[in-house]
Amino acid sequence: MAEPRTTRILIADDNEANCELLEAYLSELRFPHEVFFAADGQETLEQVAAQQPDIILLDVMMPKLSGFEVCRKLKQDPATRRTLILMVTALNELGDIERAVEAGTDDFLSKPVQKVELVKRVENMIRFLDVADELERLRRYIQAMEERESSSSSK
Repeated sequence: MAEPRTTRILIADDNEANCELLEAYLSELRFPHEVFFAADGQETLEQVAAQQPDIILLDVMMPKLSGFEVCRKLKQDPATRRTLILMVTALNELGDIERAVEAGTDDFLSKPVQKVELVKRVENMIRFLDVADELERLRRYIQAMEERESSSSSK
């Protein structure tokens, strides 16, 4: 069986106490992971480029670029569109949720965040990443088999 992946998680929030709380909650994950931080929208984009996280816990209300803007940019870029984004926000009006969905978020949580809910959603995202990895391995295997078959039948 394959070695479990180490999931790379970026916490993007301008409030240091929120970052510490989310990191503490993530310590309950049953999967290997590493955590990185960003304190504003621009730094979030820079950290995504540098660290290539699998999952981003993205605050909406941040300096420089809002979480909505960051999410939109990441989902429009082919290099980052598959990065899973969990928006974490104090905004909980229906219009805010619609904006998050329109920006491309994969999921969202309202503050104050409940530990069990955060851990469960992130674990589900990690399971999804594992399934996506397995599908990609199968796709490559099938492609290789088809190429082998086509090269042997053309001889």
